Amino acid sequence: MSPWQKNKAIQILHLEDSLIDHQIVVRALHKQGLACTIQRVETLAAFTELTGSTQFDLILADYRLPGFTAIDAWHALQQQAQQPPFVLLSGAIGEAAAVDAIRLGFSDYLLKDDINKLAHVIARAIEVREVRQAKERADAELAASERRLAELAEHLQSSIEQERAAIAREVHDDIGGSLAAVKLDLAWLARHHKDAPSAAHLGSALEMLQHALGASQRIMMDLRPPILDQGLTAAVQWLAQSFQKRTGIATSFHATFDPLSTSKAIQLVAYRTAQEALTNISKHAECSAVSIELTDSEGVLTLEVTDNGRGLGKAQLDKPKAFGLRGLHERAKTVGGWLDISNQGGVGTSIILSVPLVPLVPDASTPEPPP
Repeated sequence: MSPWQKNKAIQILHLEDSLIDHQIVVRALHKQGLACTIQRVETLAAFTELTGSTQFDLILADYRLPGFTAIDAWHALQQQAQQPPFVLLSGAIGEAAAVDAIRLGFSDYLLKDDINKLAHVIARAIEVREVRQAKERADAELAASERRLAELAEHLQSSIEQERAAIAREVHDDIGGSLAAVKLDLAWLARHHKDAPSAAHLGSALEMLQHALGASQRIMMDLRPPILDQGLTAAVQWLAQSFQKRTGIATSFHATFDPLSTSKAIQLVAYRTAQEALTNISKHAECSAVSIELTDSEGVLTLEVTDNGRGLGKAQLDKPKAFGLRGLHERAKTVGGWLDISNQGGVGTSIILSVPLVPLVPDASTPEPPP
């Protein structure tokens, strides 16, 4: 016995023009032990009025009534806020009409000759509706949760970019400026201390200082390269050249991209995608060649980074801690795009970012990412 049978009487609206048939239904349900209250109507106007003012757990209807059919009642019910299960109980409905009714959305149908099964049919219809409603609520809650997670991911990405920009400015203005000042002082000392021991120490210090300056420059460029101000094409080309110089892997770059067709937010997502893809390649691909293509044909920005390495297997893509690739997926969503990862049969991998482009419309309520 279902919980609703134990806790409450089922509220049934019976659309039936025959009082005798209605009384037969009442007696049958009572005999079958179904706790219910049944209210009868026989006109479409009364049916529409009652379903609009009273909540029922189930509609039970004859198929043919004077001047209308259960199909007309079904369509009228669709205009109401509450749409309980709708069960046909008829003595003369053809199989084709019954099948059409089920396809339309009726919960079930039963011949009056089988009225001894009516309680079971009602119970099943209500339980199916409850399961469907529970699934709809779960789907709605899941969708709301996914929206909240997407909003959180977007907020985190924005915060990360702002922090990157702030740190890059600190590195450039404070650390870089201090190191440059120290270099000038060491150079002055080198000019005024010509003895061999001093010259050796000063030369070593200048060498280490130059290394520190180079490191600060690399850190600053990784955090937020100033070349981004020159546009996405220049920035990705710089990434490709730097990657080839650092790793020795032959890296080609081809672009047919109009920077005026998209926002800085999308360009930043594309840049970070290329940066993360190249980082993954250097760590895992074991390849000898990389190609990067940047296009904006047919209103879609496409960034494709392909290597000829060992490829990414499904197990690697599904690893619990594959946060880099998951982060790329989330980044793409923040600008309405998506990410595809194609494994070329164990001989390479392609990471493809696609973002639909829309004409830029200035919007003061949506600030661009910080420079």
